[in-house]
Amino acid sequence: QVQLVESGGGLVQAGGSLRLSCGASRRTFRMGWFRQAPGKERECVAALSYSGGDIYYADSVKGRFTISRDNAKNTVYLQMNSLKPEDTAVYYCAADTLRRHLSILSADYNYWGQGTQVTVSS
Repeated sequence: QVQLVESGGGLVQAGGSLRLSCGASRRTFRMGWFRQAPGKERECVAALSYSGGDIYYADSVKGRFTISRDNAKNTVYLQMNSLKPEDTAVYYCAADTLRRHLSILSADYNYWGQGTQVTVSS
């Protein structure tokens, strides 16, 4: 079993920044950040391979969000800049302990964090 603990969500004004962190209780391979807004499906906003060499960003966050990881700390980060009201959602950290290659499909991750609320006011 792997526990994922997220932190860093909150309320911010449009144009502001937040940094999400997700610590895993043991080593994980591919990791990603997903979000789900009310009435919408969960979507992958950023993901990366175990090595960090392959990275994906959703078009809606390219140039504003940066995903990174520190494998020594079993931690993945999501730096979110120039936040917009449409970024408001519950953000979930996801991890897979079986495969190293990047994936943007939620079904490819076998562990999930509890979610952290990000609210961007206009």
